Amino acid sequence: MKRIYTTIILLLGFLIFAFFKSDQTAKHTQTPLVGILQLTSHPALDSIHRGIIAGLKAEGFTVGKNLRVDFQNAQNDQSNLKSMSQRFYNENTNVMIGIATPAAQSLANTTSKTPIVMGAISDPVGAGLVKDLDHPGGNITGVMHREPIAKQLELIQKLMPTLQTVGILHTSSDDSSAAEVKEFTELAKQAGITLKEYTITSTNDIAQVSATMASEVQAIYIPNDNTVASGFQTVLKNADQNKIPVFPSTADMTKQGGLATVSVSQFELGKMTGKMTAQILKGKDPAQMPIEYPTNGITYLNLKQAKRLGIHVPDTLINKIQHQGVVIK
Repeated sequence: MKRIYTTIILLLGFLIFAFFKSDQTAKHTQTPLVGILQLTSHPALDSIHRGIIAGLKAEGFTVGKNLRVDFQNAQNDQSNLKSMSQRFYNENTNVMIGIATPAAQSLANTTSKTPIVMGAISDPVGAGLVKDLDHPGGNITGVMHREPIAKQLELIQKLMPTLQTVGILHTSSDDSSAAEVKEFTELAKQAGITLKEYTITSTNDIAQVSATMASEVQAIYIPNDNTVASGFQTVLKNADQNKIPVFPSTADMTKQGGLATVSVSQFELGKMTGKMTAQILKGKDPAQMPIEYPTNGITYLNLKQAKRLGIHVPDTLINKIQHQGVVIK
Protein backbone atom coordinates (compact mmCIF):
# COMPACT_ATOMS: atom_id res chain seq x y z
CA MET A 1 0.00 0.00 0.00
CA LYS A 2 2.86 2.36 0.90
CA ARG A 3 4.40 1.78 -2.54
CA ILE A 4 1.09 2.71 -4.23
CA TYR A 5 0.84 6.00 -2.26
CA THR A 6 4.42 6.87 -3.21
CA THR A 7 3.71 6.20 -6.88
CA ILE A 8 0.58 8.36 -6.78
CA ILE A 9 2.46 11.25 -5.12
CA LEU A 10 5.29 11.06 -7.72
CA LEU A 11 2.75 10.95 -10.55
CA LEU A 12 0.91 14.01 -9.21
CA GLY A 13 4.21 15.87 -8.86
CA PHE A 14 5.12 15.07 -12.44
CA LEU A 15 1.74 16.24 -13.75
CA ILE A 16 1.94 19.52 -11.81
CA PHE A 17 5.47 20.17 -13.14
CA ALA A 18 4.38 19.35 -16.69
CA PHE A 19 1.40 21.72 -16.39
CA PHE A 20 3.48 24.73 -15.29
CA LYS A 21 6.24 23.93 -17.82
CA SER A 22 3.66 23.76 -20.61
CA ASP A 23 2.12 27.05 -19.45
CA GLN A 24 5.49 28.82 -19.44
CA THR A 25 6.34 27.48 -22.92
CA ALA A 26 3.00 28.67 -24.27
CA LYS A 27 3.49 32.16 -22.84
CA HIS A 28 7.01 32.32 -24.32
CA THR A 29 5.75 31.24 -27.74
CA GLN A 30 2.97 33.85 -27.64
CA THR A 31 5.41 36.71 -26.94
CA PRO A 32 6.30 38.22 -30.33
CA LEU A 33 9.92 38.28 -31.45
CA VAL A 34 11.41 41.21 -33.41
CA GLY A 35 14.82 40.91 -35.08
CA ILE A 36 16.76 44.19 -35.40
CA LEU A 37 19.75 44.13 -37.77
CA GLN A 38 22.06 47.18 -37.62
CA LEU A 39 24.79 47.68 -40.24
CA THR A 40 27.42 49.09 -37.87
CA SER A 41 27.92 51.30 -34.81
CA HIS A 42 28.05 55.08 -35.04
CA PRO A 43 26.00 57.74 -33.21
CA ALA A 44 23.36 58.21 -35.93
CA LEU A 45 22.51 54.50 -36.30
CA ASP A 46 22.69 53.97 -32.53
CA SER A 47 20.12 56.79 -32.12
CA ILE A 48 17.81 55.08 -34.62
CA HIS A 49 18.09 51.84 -32.62
CA ARG A 50 17.15 53.62 -29.37
CA GLY A 51 14.26 55.32 -31.16
CA ILE A 52 12.92 51.96 -32.39
CA ILE A 53 12.74 50.61 -28.83
CA ALA A 54 11.02 53.85 -27.70
CA GLY A 55 8.53 53.67 -30.58
CA LEU A 56 7.62 50.07 -29.76
CA LYS A 57 7.14 51.01 -26.10
CA ALA A 58 4.95 53.99 -27.04
CA GLU A 59 2.67 51.52 -28.84
CA GLY A 60 2.48 49.14 -25.88
CA PHE A 61 5.37 46.72 -26.60
CA THR A 62 8.01 46.68 -23.84
CA VAL A 63 11.15 44.56 -24.28
CA GLY A 64 11.30 41.84 -21.62
CA LYS A 65 7.66 42.29 -20.70
CA ASN A 66 5.51 41.49 -23.72
CA LEU A 67 8.15 41.63 -26.47
CA ARG A 68 11.34 39.75 -27.29
CA VAL A 69 14.04 41.48 -29.36
CA ASP A 70 17.05 39.87 -31.01
CA PHE A 71 19.45 42.75 -31.75
CA GLN A 72 22.38 42.00 -34.07
CA ASN A 73 25.15 44.42 -35.17
CA ALA A 74 26.99 43.35 -38.34
CA GLN A 75 29.97 45.67 -37.71
CA ASN A 76 29.94 46.65 -41.40
CA ASP A 77 30.68 43.06 -42.50
CA GLN A 78 28.66 41.69 -45.43
CA SER A 79 29.08 38.06 -44.34
CA ASN A 80 27.70 39.00 -40.90
CA LEU A 81 24.66 40.63 -42.52
CA LYS A 82 23.89 37.42 -44.40
CA SER A 83 24.32 35.04 -41.43
CA MET A 84 22.38 37.32 -39.05
CA SER A 85 19.51 37.64 -41.52
CA GLN A 86 19.37 33.86 -41.80
CA ARG A 87 19.41 33.66 -37.98
CA PHE A 88 16.24 35.81 -37.83
CA TYR A 89 14.61 33.61 -40.46
CA ASN A 90 15.47 30.43 -38.55
CA GLU A 91 14.10 31.95 -35.33
CA ASN A 92 10.73 32.61 -37.01
CA THR A 93 10.79 36.27 -36.03
CA ASN A 94 7.44 38.02 -36.33
CA VAL A 95 8.99 41.17 -37.84
CA MET A 96 12.52 42.01 -39.04
CA ILE A 97 13.94 45.56 -38.94
CA GLY A 98 16.94 46.69 -41.01
CA ILE A 99 18.86 49.78 -39.84
CA ALA A 100 20.72 51.23 -42.90
CA THR A 101 20.30 50.19 -46.52
CA PRO A 102 22.67 47.15 -46.66
CA ALA A 103 20.95 45.66 -43.59
CA ALA A 104 17.48 46.05 -45.10
CA GLN A 105 18.70 44.64 -48.44
CA SER A 106 20.18 41.60 -46.68
CA LEU A 107 16.87 40.90 -44.91
CA ALA A 108 14.97 41.33 -48.19
CA ASN A 109 17.27 38.78 -49.85
CA THR A 110 16.51 36.29 -47.05
CA THR A 111 12.72 36.24 -47.07
CA SER A 112 9.79 37.46 -49.15
CA LYS A 113 7.20 36.47 -46.53
CA THR A 114 8.27 37.70 -43.08
CA PRO A 115 7.38 41.41 -42.64
CA ILE A 116 10.40 43.71 -42.95
CA VAL A 117 10.49 47.31 -41.69
CA MET A 118 13.14 49.62 -43.12
CA GLY A 119 14.79 51.72 -40.42
CA ALA A 120 15.55 55.06 -42.08
CA ILE A 121 16.57 54.17 -45.65
CA SER A 122 17.54 57.11 -47.92
CA ASP A 123 16.31 55.74 -51.24
CA PRO A 124 14.04 52.65 -50.86
CA VAL A 125 13.15 52.58 -54.56
CA GLY A 126 16.71 53.08 -55.83
CA ALA A 127 17.92 50.41 -53.40
CA GLY A 128 15.44 47.93 -54.92
CA LEU A 129 13.52 47.42 -51.68
CA VAL A 130 10.13 48.69 -52.87
CA LYS A 131 8.74 49.76 -56.25
CA ASP A 132 6.38 52.45 -55.00
CA LEU A 133 6.58 54.61 -51.84
CA ASP A 134 2.78 54.95 -51.53
CA HIS A 135 1.98 51.34 -52.43
CA PRO A 136 4.98 49.25 -51.35
CA GLY A 137 3.24 45.88 -51.75
CA GLY A 138 5.01 42.67 -50.74
CA ASN A 139 6.43 42.21 -47.27
CA ILE A 140 8.47 45.44 -46.95
CA THR A 141 7.56 48.90 -45.65
CA GLY A 142 9.20 51.36 -43.29
CA VAL A 143 10.69 54.81 -42.83
CA MET A 144 12.58 56.86 -45.39
CA HIS A 145 15.49 59.06 -44.34
CA ARG A 146 15.03 62.24 -46.36
CA GLU A 147 17.18 65.20 -45.30
CA PRO A 148 16.21 68.80 -46.29
CA ILE A 149 19.18 69.21 -48.66
CA ALA A 150 18.02 72.58 -50.05
CA LYS A 151 17.81 74.04 -46.54
CA GLN A 152 21.25 72.62 -45.75
CA LEU A 153 22.79 74.39 -48.75
CA GLU A 154 20.92 77.59 -47.88
CA LEU A 155 22.46 77.50 -44.38
CA ILE A 156 25.94 76.85 -45.80
CA GLN A 157 25.64 79.95 -48.00
CA LYS A 158 24.50 82.08 -45.05
CA LEU A 159 27.59 81.06 -43.10
CA MET A 160 29.95 81.34 -46.11
CA PRO A 161 28.40 83.91 -48.51
CA THR A 162 31.49 84.05 -50.74
CA LEU A 163 31.77 80.27 -51.06
CA GLN A 164 32.83 79.05 -54.52
CA THR A 165 34.14 75.48 -54.15
CA VAL A 166 32.74 72.59 -52.06
CA GLY A 167 34.08 69.06 -51.78
CA ILE A 168 31.66 66.19 -51.26
CA LEU A 169 32.89 62.86 -49.82
CA HIS A 170 30.95 59.63 -50.19
CA THR A 171 31.27 55.87 -50.70
CA SER A 172 31.05 54.86 -54.35
CA SER A 173 29.04 51.69 -53.65
CA ASP A 174 26.75 53.03 -50.91
CA ASP A 175 23.14 53.33 -52.08
CA SER A 176 22.26 55.28 -48.93
CA SER A 177 24.26 58.34 -50.00
CA ALA A 178 23.64 58.26 -53.77
CA ALA A 179 20.33 60.14 -53.69
CA GLU A 180 21.68 62.91 -51.43
CA VAL A 181 24.83 63.29 -53.53
CA LYS A 182 22.71 63.69 -56.67
CA GLU A 183 20.38 66.27 -55.09
CA PHE A 184 23.19 68.30 -53.52
CA THR A 185 25.11 68.29 -56.82
CA GLU A 186 22.13 69.69 -58.74
CA LEU A 187 21.41 72.35 -56.11
CA ALA A 188 25.06 73.44 -55.91
CA LYS A 189 25.15 73.80 -59.68
CA GLN A 190 22.02 75.98 -59.62
CA ALA A 191 23.62 78.12 -56.90
CA GLY A 192 26.75 78.68 -59.01
CA ILE A 193 28.99 76.67 -56.65
CA THR A 194 31.68 74.41 -58.06
CA LEU A 195 31.35 70.93 -56.59
CA LYS A 196 34.31 68.53 -56.43
CA GLU A 197 33.39 64.89 -55.83
CA TYR A 198 35.66 62.55 -53.84
CA THR A 199 34.84 58.84 -53.45
CA ILE A 200 36.05 56.04 -51.21
CA THR A 201 35.48 52.29 -51.28
CA SER A 202 36.05 51.64 -47.54
CA THR A 203 37.14 53.37 -44.33
CA ASN A 204 40.74 52.55 -45.29
CA ASP A 205 40.55 55.27 -47.99
CA ILE A 206 39.24 58.06 -45.77
CA ALA A 207 42.55 59.38 -44.41
CA GLN A 208 44.23 59.88 -47.80
CA VAL A 209 41.16 61.04 -49.76
CA SER A 210 39.96 63.51 -47.11
CA ALA A 211 43.48 64.94 -46.74
CA THR A 212 43.60 65.62 -50.49
CA MET A 213 40.09 67.06 -50.47
CA ALA A 214 40.79 69.41 -47.55
CA SER A 215 43.69 70.96 -49.49
CA GLU A 216 41.63 71.61 -52.63
CA VAL A 217 38.26 73.06 -51.47
CA GLN A 218 36.83 75.87 -49.31
CA ALA A 219 34.27 73.69 -47.51
CA ILE A 220 33.32 70.01 -47.21
CA TYR A 221 29.84 68.50 -47.40
CA ILE A 222 29.20 65.01 -45.95
CA PRO A 223 25.97 63.26 -47.06
CA ASN A 224 24.25 60.54 -45.07
CA ASP A 225 26.91 57.85 -45.69
CA ASN A 226 27.53 55.11 -43.13
CA THR A 227 31.13 54.37 -44.14
CA VAL A 228 32.15 58.03 -44.00
CA ALA A 229 30.27 58.40 -40.71
CA SER A 230 32.36 55.56 -39.26
CA GLY A 231 35.56 57.47 -40.11
CA PHE A 232 34.22 60.99 -39.52
CA GLN A 233 36.86 61.90 -36.92
CA THR A 234 39.56 61.32 -39.53
CA VAL A 235 37.78 63.68 -41.93
CA LEU A 236 37.54 66.30 -39.19
CA LYS A 237 41.22 65.97 -38.30
CA ASN A 238 42.31 66.66 -41.88
CA ALA A 239 39.77 69.47 -42.31
CA ASP A 240 40.78 71.19 -39.05
CA GLN A 241 44.45 71.10 -40.04
CA ASN A 242 43.52 73.07 -43.18
CA LYS A 243 40.96 75.33 -41.39
CA ILE A 244 38.20 73.96 -43.67
CA PRO A 245 34.65 73.78 -42.26
CA VAL A 246 32.73 70.50 -42.57
CA PHE A 247 28.98 70.56 -43.14
CA PRO A 248 27.54 67.10 -42.35
CA SER A 249 24.09 65.88 -43.26
CA THR A 250 23.20 64.80 -39.72
CA ALA A 251 22.95 66.42 -36.30
CA ASP A 252 25.13 63.79 -34.63
CA MET A 253 28.12 64.62 -36.83
CA THR A 254 27.55 68.35 -36.23
CA LYS A 255 27.76 67.69 -32.49
CA GLN A 256 31.02 65.79 -33.10
CA GLY A 257 32.69 68.76 -34.80
CA GLY A 258 30.82 69.61 -37.99
CA LEU A 259 29.98 73.31 -38.39
CA ALA A 260 26.23 73.29 -39.08
CA THR A 261 23.33 71.45 -40.66
CA VAL A 262 19.57 71.24 -40.99
CA SER A 263 18.67 67.67 -40.14
CA VAL A 264 15.83 65.41 -39.16
CA SER A 265 16.18 63.68 -35.78
CA GLN A 266 17.69 60.20 -36.01
CA PHE A 267 15.91 59.24 -32.80
CA GLU A 268 12.54 60.31 -34.29
CA LEU A 269 13.28 58.30 -37.44
CA GLY A 270 13.80 55.27 -35.20
CA LYS A 271 10.67 56.03 -33.20
CA MET A 272 8.60 56.13 -36.40
CA THR A 273 10.15 52.77 -37.38
CA GLY A 274 9.24 51.27 -34.00
CA LYS A 275 5.65 52.49 -34.26
CA MET A 276 5.25 50.98 -37.75
CA THR A 277 6.64 47.69 -36.42
CA ALA A 278 4.09 47.77 -33.60
CA GLN A 279 1.26 48.24 -36.11
CA ILE A 280 2.38 45.08 -37.93
CA LEU A 281 2.56 43.15 -34.64
CA LYS A 282 -1.04 44.24 -34.07
CA GLY A 283 -2.06 42.74 -37.40
CA LYS A 284 -1.55 45.39 -40.06
CA ASP A 285 -0.36 44.27 -43.52
CA PRO A 286 2.99 45.88 -44.55
CA ALA A 287 1.87 45.76 -48.19
CA GLN A 288 -0.83 48.31 -47.34
CA MET A 289 1.43 50.65 -45.33
CA PRO A 290 2.94 53.58 -47.32
CA ILE A 291 6.56 54.52 -46.68
CA GLU A 292 6.71 57.25 -44.01
CA TYR A 293 9.22 60.08 -43.54
CA PRO A 294 9.51 63.20 -41.37
CA THR A 295 8.95 66.58 -43.02
CA ASN A 296 10.60 68.98 -40.58
CA GLY A 297 14.31 69.48 -40.01
CA ILE A 298 16.08 71.11 -37.05
CA THR A 299 18.93 73.60 -37.52
CA TYR A 300 22.13 72.82 -35.62
CA LEU A 301 25.06 75.27 -35.31
CA ASN A 302 28.34 74.32 -33.68
CA LEU A 303 29.40 77.80 -32.53
CA LYS A 304 32.42 76.36 -30.73
CA GLN A 305 33.71 74.97 -34.03
CA ALA A 306 32.96 78.25 -35.86
CA LYS A 307 35.17 80.15 -33.37
CA ARG A 308 37.89 77.53 -33.71
CA LEU A 309 37.89 77.97 -37.50
CA GLY A 310 37.66 81.78 -37.32
CA ILE A 311 34.27 81.90 -39.08
CA HIS A 312 32.11 84.89 -38.10
CA VAL A 313 28.45 84.01 -37.52
CA PRO A 314 26.08 87.03 -37.50
CA ASP A 315 24.30 87.59 -34.17
CA THR A 316 20.94 87.64 -35.97
CA LEU A 317 21.56 84.11 -37.28
CA ILE A 318 22.72 82.86 -33.86
CA ASN A 319 19.61 84.30 -32.20
CA LYS A 320 17.33 82.76 -34.83
CA ILE A 321 18.89 79.29 -34.42
CA GLN A 322 18.72 79.59 -30.62
CA HIS A 323 14.97 80.06 -30.88
CA GLN A 324 14.26 77.49 -33.60
CA GLY A 325 17.13 75.02 -33.39
CA VAL A 326 20.22 74.06 -31.41
CA VAL A 327 23.39 76.10 -30.82
CA ILE A 328 26.34 74.09 -29.56
CA LYS A 329 28.68 76.30 -27.47
